[in-house]
Amino acid sequence: MSESGLLQFQIDPAHPALAGHFPGQPVVPGVLILDRVVDAAEASLGRALEIDGLPQVKFLSPLLPAQLADIALELRGNRVQFVVRCGGRLVAQGALDLREPTPG
Repeated sequence: MSESGLLQFQIDPAHPALAGHFPGQPVVPGVLILDRVVDAAEASLGRALEIDGLPQVKFLSPLLPAQLADIALELRGNRVQFVVRCGGRLVAQGALDLREPTPG
């Protein structure tokens, strides 16, 4: 994967994580955004990933339930760089360090 096509996602307003984040004005938790980033990277690479670390992650603006977001990925060695946008607005960016796949 060099630069992948965009993967789009949205979080259902009924998702159980939203009830406590924040009551009355829900915002998609960063962990759900990162989960979608990992899913996109696995789909792009065609295999399950072993994450060795997240050396860099920034959440720059909130993502609301039901908003459509795009994930762009770029593989650089054992690091996946990602950018998440919603309507052109930067939501999150960062990197996932990958562990070398173990022979199986």
